[in-house]
Amino acid sequence: MPITRTNDEIRAEPPFTDDDVAQLRAGDHVKFYGAIYTARDAAHRRMVEALGKGEPLPIDVRGQVIYYVGPSPARPGRAIGSAGPTTSMRLDPFTPPLLEQGLKVIIGKGGRGSVVKQSLQDHKAVYLLAIGGAGALLSKTIKSVDVIAYEDLGTESIKKLTVEGFPAIVCCDMYGGDLLLQGKDQWRQQEKLGAYQPVAPLAEEKDGGGS
Repeated sequence: MPITRTNDEIRAEPPFTDDDVAQLRAGDHVKFYGAIYTARDAAHRRMVEALGKGEPLPIDVRGQVIYYVGPSPARPGRAIGSAGPTTSMRLDPFTPPLLEQGLKVIIGKGGRGSVVKQSLQDHKAVYLLAIGGAGALLSKTIKSVDVIAYEDLGTESIKKLTVEGFPAIVCCDMYGGDLLLQGKDQWRQQEKLGAYQPVAPLAEEKDGGGS
């Protein structure tokens, strides 16, 4: 089964169908197993240009996962170097065309624009957040790396990663849910109700002092 739930963990192994994606909701914690692909700005630009010319993509994205990462070179004895996510909004112009081709899961960092979120709903796909600033830890879940396309792009080439327990959190689901917006709304509600407590200024700041 591509999606299985055990206790608090959701295990996900591509490829995914519409029904698989329908099980994921904003806020779900997911661990990925199997093959996922990497692509950043330059690779996305080439793929979208290829689609515009009626040319085939270098990978079949149907049911697959693309992780927005340009990993650093591997140290001796490791499959990969640091593999933290890149800012996703830079990929917004290129995302809908790939979702139209059947891409089901995208992973990155930060929020997405309204056009991408609508496209996720239209094409039954989902966007997840990887842990920013934890590239070294994420790399430990990556067991092998193979360059698949655009080798001339170096770190931004398309790679196939074999992962075991790669963690991510569903941010934008196919129902319009957005974890980041939900968090902002909760913060606003807490502030209105008086539950939000700002950090008190330091004593020397209150006294106008200093050494």
